[in-house]
Amino acid sequence: MTIAPTSIGVAESSRRPPPSCDPEFNRNGNGSAQAATLQLSRLRAELDFGYASFMTMLLLPAVSSNAASLKLAVSSPLLRNLVWYEIAGICNRRVEPGWGRKNRSSPVRRMAAAAAAVDGSSASTGLREMERAATMSKPKVPVLLLDVMGTLVRDPFYEDIPAFFGMTMKELLAEKHPTCWIEFEMGQLTEDEVIKKFFADGRDFDIQGLKECMTKGYTYLEGVEELLQRLLSAGYTMHAFSNYPCWYSMIENTLQLSQYMPWTFVSCHMGLRKPDLEIYLEAARRLKLDPSDCVFVDDRAKNVEAAMAVGMKGIVFRNAKQLEEELAAQGCCL
Repeated sequence: MTIAPTSIGVAESSRRPPPSCDPEFNRNGNGSAQAATLQLSRLRAELDFGYASFMTMLLLPAVSSNAASLKLAVSSPLLRNLVWYEIAGICNRRVEPGWGRKNRSSPVRRMAAAAAAVDGSSASTGLREMERAATMSKPKVPVLLLDVMGTLVRDPFYEDIPAFFGMTMKELLAEKHPTCWIEFEMGQLTEDEVIKKFFADGRDFDIQGLKECMTKGYTYLEGVEELLQRLLSAGYTMHAFSNYPCWYSMIENTLQLSQYMPWTFVSCHMGLRKPDLEIYLEAARRLKLDPSDCVFVDDRAKNVEAAMAVGMKGIVFRNAKQLEEELAAQGCCL
């Protein structure tokens, strides 16, 4: 997705002279932080949103170190983590046509020149520094892969859902379709198809009422949210790793879990479920990490055993205090 042009616009930006010739940069010697910021904001309009976001955040701190009038505080560790993942992705695909070295007028090169105009270095030096910083940037290890239901969030399945249907858990298990929920978790069924298949006899039910019932049951388990806050503040990267259907959006809307971690690995998007070994290997591949750099946490022992079978470290969750202690043993110091 490409962001819409700013009020200055892409066309106007493309007509401007390079930063080294721009009077806004040279009016005060080597330029001002204000002018640098203005030029960078113009150039951001020419870039893909994710790429522009990380580049701006990468360059502005460098500008601020040379211009005391500009102070930038990136307060969200989660945002920083997402930025570093974007950088890592770009490092892997290197510089594409129109970006960087092969195109002297590209937005990337002109952004490097914009930063260089403040500290007096060359645009080539600025670009090399940008690439060096991107190459060196890696998430703090271990990276945490966290199950959600029963580990971070209370699961309404065992009490609330049977009560909604006026059944005991044993009765519900006897009457529901044996594979419907699993197929829903793997993204193989739509919501309408779930209505028709949820019960083995095909009876109808109030799916909106069920969703409302589940939403009311979502709460963080005791001590978990505080632990997530501390892990995030300490700079650890976390990813949700959940067997769940598209209804995970109801958890997000209720608890805003994404303020601590992205919903990176959800079975309905992966087409795989824990404890299939392939889902753990695929997670490591997508993160471009060795499995040994990951700690997987789940309340189900069989899921943890599968993660350990592919080389990940594993913790069976019992409570927040126990999790913190075992994370410390795995190198997560808070």
